[in-house]
Amino acid sequence: MKYRFRVLFCCLAVAIAPVIAPAQQPGQRAAEEPAAQPPTPLLAVGDVGPNAGLLWVQADGPAQLVVEVEAPGTGGARRFQRSLDAGTDFTAKIPVNGLSPGRRQHWRAVLVDDNGGSLASAGASFRTAPPSGAAVPVRLAWGGDLAGQNVCRDAEQGFEVFRAINERAPDLFVGMGDMIYADGLCEARGSYGNAQVPGDFARAADLAGYRAHWRYARADAGLRRLLANSVYLPTWDDHEVVEDVGPLHDSRDEAPYTPGEHLLPIGLAAMLEQNPITEHPERPGRLYRAVRWGKHLELLLLDTRQYRDANSASDSAARPKTLLGREQLTWLKDKLKTSDATWVVVASSVPLAIPTGWPAEGGRDGWADFDQPSGFEQELRAILSYAADVGRKDLLFISADVHFAAAFSYRPAVERPGFVVHELITGPLSAGIRVIDDYDRDLGADRLFMYAPPAQDAVRTYADARRYFGFGELDIALSGTLRATLRDVDGMVVYELALTPEAATRLAALR
Repeated sequence: MKYRFRVLFCCLAVAIAPVIAPAQQPGQRAAEEPAAQPPTPLLAVGDVGPNAGLLWVQADGPAQLVVEVEAPGTGGARRFQRSLDAGTDFTAKIPVNGLSPGRRQHWRAVLVDDNGGSLASAGASFRTAPPSGAAVPVRLAWGGDLAGQNVCRDAEQGFEVFRAINERAPDLFVGMGDMIYADGLCEARGSYGNAQVPGDFARAADLAGYRAHWRYARADAGLRRLLANSVYLPTWDDHEVVEDVGPLHDSRDEAPYTPGEHLLPIGLAAMLEQNPITEHPERPGRLYRAVRWGKHLELLLLDTRQYRDANSASDSAARPKTLLGREQLTWLKDKLKTSDATWVVVASSVPLAIPTGWPAEGGRDGWADFDQPSGFEQELRAILSYAADVGRKDLLFISADVHFAAAFSYRPAVERPGFVVHELITGPLSAGIRVIDDYDRDLGADRLFMYAPPAQDAVRTYADARRYFGFGELDIALSGTLRATLRDVDGMVVYELALTPEAATRLAALR
């Protein structure tokens, strides 16, 4: 395997002039304000296939919902009607079948009153998946860690990273977890000194609290635009519930929590309600799933929270822990063995080699053991060994969680030097910046790139912090060549990894 490296240098200066309304002169009558209009409904679509998609709509209050989906060739549209009420936080999920594969699909949601009059409406579009044998290009973007550590919606710019993501127009966007910080606050003054849109919520301890956090994030115009124009594929991490959560450690004793009350079921109920995720009656609460996109891509979305052993438990070859649970692990192995996609991409909300979980004495929260015998490394070792055994050479992990960007390669099998796995980690969409300048060397880990400040206390202002906000992007060409990039808040490439099937060429780019 040959490697070549490239360095990209780029500079971008942006000047933002405030818009100031003219002052009202003495004796001047204020212009009559227009009547308040109901907020437009929020639209998203997820879990697409070649002929199907799951539409999701949310309103701000009770209403009758009419959804119209274009029906090419019929001269009309398919219509669906639902009642939106407080029991589901005024949301509706509408599965739609019979769509054409690989096609841009347009749809519209209208809120109507009791007399059938329109109150508000919104339109959206998405592309259905191509057939599994069709070689077509695809662009997937991903990111996580939104509104964490009181780094929330900037009063002027909002979550500005979504401007850059929207400009890239991805077919798919993966919400990599921590898409809310239900255990945090959003105050009028952010952690880095900028003015923010304050959140009208406390730390979530009940369903209403979780809903408030989700609604705060979704009020951002850039995020709403992204949801309306791409396929949204969310998974979760810990802060959708509470820090370092798992089924055996999901209660908290301090206010506002109720001692002994399990938070994971409440957070899960909100996660399913507030996102376009298909619910399976025979497998309640299932979040892990696969999305196939033509010949070249199979995306496997993991659930790293719901089935894990306790973080504090020891992990050893004799008694390996599980992060995924038996059923999900069996599903993952089956996908690794049977998928005929050119690239299998695994979305893991926790990274493979960077240690997480604080304080460390409570046990490591991710795959890596690092300095504690309490990660979930044995299960990861078994997964990678299995992938090598079944000949799954083109394997890429994407993740987030650690609040800086990085890239790794892994050579976990000494007897198979040609078996290489890559991992790309994005910096936060908008959250506190962290620095973890070490990683677990097991599994043949090699850090290819790191994009972080020299020290955590070097980030003092919002201008300092925003340069480390970012997202990741995978572009798979018609030929099957994959170009993976890590991008900053303005969409500029800070790292690039070019891969061809069964061969790889690394291109590192650091400004």
